[in-house]
Amino acid sequence: MILSRVLIIEAGLLCLPMMCAGWYHEPTGPFLHTIVTVMLVALALAYPSRRASIRSMRAVEGFVGVALSWIVMSLFGALPYVFSGAIPSYVDALFEMVSGITTTGSSILTDLESLPRSIIFWRSFSHFIGGMGVLVFMMAILPMDEQHSMHLMRAEVPGPVKGKLVPRMRDTAKILYLLYIAMTVAEVVFLLLGGMPLFDSLCTAFGTTATGGFGVHNSSMAYYDSAYLEMVVAVFMVLSGVNYNLYYLVILRRSIKGFKSEELGWYLAIIAAATVTIASNIVKSVGSMAHALRLAFFQVASIMTSTGFASTDFDLWPAYSKVLLVLLMIIGACAGSTGGGTKVSRLIISVKAAVAELRQQASPRSVLRVTLDGERLGAETIRTTLVFLIMYASLVVLSCLLLSIQGVDLITTFTSTIACISNIGPGLALVGPTGNFAFWSDPAKLLLSFLMIAGRLEIYAIMMLFSRHVWRSLLR
Repeated sequence: MILSRVLIIEAGLLCLPMMCAGWYHEPTGPFLHTIVTVMLVALALAYPSRRASIRSMRAVEGFVGVALSWIVMSLFGALPYVFSGAIPSYVDALFEMVSGITTTGSSILTDLESLPRSIIFWRSFSHFIGGMGVLVFMMAILPMDEQHSMHLMRAEVPGPVKGKLVPRMRDTAKILYLLYIAMTVAEVVFLLLGGMPLFDSLCTAFGTTATGGFGVHNSSMAYYDSAYLEMVVAVFMVLSGVNYNLYYLVILRRSIKGFKSEELGWYLAIIAAATVTIASNIVKSVGSMAHALRLAFFQVASIMTSTGFASTDFDLWPAYSKVLLVLLMIIGACAGSTGGGTKVSRLIISVKAAVAELRQQASPRSVLRVTLDGERLGAETIRTTLVFLIMYASLVVLSCLLLSIQGVDLITTFTSTIACISNIGPGLALVGPTGNFAFWSDPAKLLLSFLMIAGRLEIYAIMMLFSRHVWRSLLR
């Protein structure tokens, strides 16, 4: 039932790029053929599910359902690229679609400006679809059992701690999407005021609020050469990396509690510190401190929030700046945002847990206490946080080992892995802001696509697909 509903939603969403194709007098066939294919598969999946007995959804079914939904949407979402001839290779098309819907922004394309506008729109719109989560969207528009909604939300919304904004999960999903759409519309308005064309503004806003990073032009944001447009995008990237729950507290409940978030404080402090130190590091090569701060703030905001837009070739920066950017790739944005990475909240929890453990080693009789926003965290939250970080590190190491078989240099291999699992987009060296992922072999692209989905779903959901215990449980 979940897969059929997700595919029906995808078919509906494909109507927008088809309308874009009609507006620009481009062929609508690639999208129409995809819609028909998706609907036929959706109906085929819906028929047996209607005959099945209705029962409560278990947590494991929620995780597996979410993982399969993202895979299936990617598999069919790649078809317009192939049918249009924009990306003839299905593996390349799948990589591009996975990168879009997981809001990663890595690309195999070398000349964006030669593509039909409808394909560019679908490419950027896939960011918007995946930014807040397609299952969250489904919960917002379709009636669902509260228990079903809870398990799907847990599996799809990023962060170590999930919570409701309001008692009903469906209402929570609606609030999240209303805030998400409002932020996107606001950015479009600001970009239009800066002279950016409407089409570019829409695509850029999709990439910003979803923290995706697919650009409209080959040189990304550097194409516009506008300090105003860069600052608008940078500010909205930072805003999109904030936990959306805080916006609800501040805007809808008119409470200042959101500003007192410990994670928000760390997040803004890291951005400020990284901006100042990188600007100081590159000032000699760019000419002035003002220009250095402009470049540093944009790239720190882009990398920290896992957006991936580029206003300059940061691969040419000194070693300190590049190492710091890689560290920001790993940390990522806030929990409950559209950003990727391991999340700032996990950094806080792991640092505090390490400090508490050191204190307990020094004073064995002391009580281990880890707090976040003044509330004591349970042992379960600390354990799951540390397990997630171990799984993240293990996937990075294993993936680097597998990718190294192709014989690519270490920096490219490592940053390709980090860029994909943290949903960043660009890395360094061959996959830097002026490069792309086209040189990787098909098996490597499939592995990197897997990492993108694993990173977007925070590893657990996708890894459950490889567990015999999980499948045995599902088949009972």
